Amino acid sequence: MTTGTIMIPHSRPSIAQDEIDAVTDVLQSGHLAQGVVVERFERGMAAYLGLAGGVAVNSGTMALEVALRVLGVGPGDEVLLPSYVCAAPWQAVQRVGAQARLVDIEPDTFQIDADLARAAITSRTRAIIVPHLFGLPADLTALARLGVPLIEDCAQTLGATEQGRAVGSVGTLTVCSFYANKLLCAGEGGMVLSRDPELLERARALREYDGALSLNPQATNLKMTDVQAAIGFAQLNRLPELLTRRASVARQYREALAGTSATVPAVPSGRSHVYYRFVVRISRRGVGSDELNNCIGRLERAGVQCRKPVFRSLHRYLGLEGFPASEAAEDNALSIPLYPGLADGEVAQIIMAMRDEWRRE
Repeated sequence: MTTGTIMIPHSRPSIAQDEIDAVTDVLQSGHLAQGVVVERFERGMAAYLGLAGGVAVNSGTMALEVALRVLGVGPGDEVLLPSYVCAAPWQAVQRVGAQARLVDIEPDTFQIDADLARAAITSRTRAIIVPHLFGLPADLTALARLGVPLIEDCAQTLGATEQGRAVGSVGTLTVCSFYANKLLCAGEGGMVLSRDPELLERARALREYDGALSLNPQATNLKMTDVQAAIGFAQLNRLPELLTRRASVARQYREALAGTSATVPAVPSGRSHVYYRFVVRISRRGVGSDELNNCIGRLERAGVQCRKPVFRSLHRYLGLEGFPASEAAEDNALSIPLYPGLADGEVAQIIMAMRDEWRRE
């Protein structure tokens, strides 16, 4: 890093006085565990997505597992999911005893390929986990036509639309993560949402066991606290302004990279992008994991911390072959810092570093 250059982190939560006041109110109330604030957050999220209700849990990963169990997925069943994604969906499938069947991604968008998903469906397929990666929706229209229950993972894409529909409003179930670096953060936590009240009741029965009329061996303590929910609800109220800032920074990045060798994020017709991550494709000349790491190192020396958006595709962990689009993304996809808390001076520093990097070619 150049002497005197301040490192801009890849991610940073955007916390305002509203969140601080909300947490203070909870702390002063004397009730910290799951309570009325969690219920308010659940109602707020459901209203935002136009769904019947939500069930808050302690993490996005557990939200995925609860969603699978609500659908009755278990041993002998198969669940489709993309290979180019973090390990959480695969782990959730393993924990319910089902088999993950991996699908490659669309080459330009990083989203699960609906045509390949269709080809992967078998008589044992019970669900498709659809992670909307980096702020861009997957092709929900094509995926919904497959006739398999969709579990939409909106951890990175709240506020985006596909064919005019809110992401999270199409699938049988929707899950969210509120981890500290997400679009809407609560420090930690997750939620399962649906338009079907019966599915929501099943989710609630899995979240806790006290007060149940019968024993449920799958039920455990997955509750969110009112402290977390207070942060999440404050963030939900601020989400429009947070997304507006993301869009503004993304426009500046796109303008700065016009005419360079870097490829900016694709936005297919009918889909909107909320830019959880600004993921560029580096030049295909000399592309590969070594060149990507070298690029990350050069940008870091300029004070800009960048990351591979997905550390490693699932098929690589499992020793599988036949995922060319996922492997290409591993070799040439780079995530540039983009979040509402970036100051104008930081945005200018990032733009300068990007221009210097991709003008080299």
